[in-house]
Amino acid sequence: MKKLLLNEMQTNELVDVYVQIGILQYSALDDSKISKYNRLYDEKRKIEEEMRARPGDERRALMVLYGYPNMQVRLNAATATLAIAPEPARRMLEEIRASGWPPQAGAAGMRVRRLDDGTFKPK
Repeated sequence: MKKLLLNEMQTNELVDVYVQIGILQYSALDDSKISKYNRLYDEKRKIEEEMRARPGDERRALMVLYGYPNMQVRLNAATATLAIAPEPARRMLEEIRASGWPPQAGAAGMRVRRLDDGTFKPK
C-alpha cells in the first residue's frame, strides 16, 4: 500500500482503507504470508489510532463493518470497537468464534477469553 496521509482523510475514506487492509490480511493468512499480515496489521493500527484521536472517537464508524462479508474485516472492526461499544463488539466476537471459520474464529475466541480473564483491556 502506498503511504497515506491519514490525518487528511475523511472518516469514510479511513473506513474504506480499513476494509481493504482486512481483505488483504485475510488473503495473507490464507497464503501463510505472516510478514505481509504483520505489515498490514501495523497499517490497520495506524488507522485505528487516527480515528481514536479524532473528536468523539470516530472508531464508531467501524461498527458498520460488523455485517461485512469478509470475516477478517468483521474481526478487526469488532476488536477496534471494544472500548467504545463493548456489548455489540463482544457479540460480534462471539458470533465469529461460533462460526468456526479458521483462523478468525480462533482469534475471536482468544479475544473473548482474554477479555474474561482481564488480560485484554481495550483502549
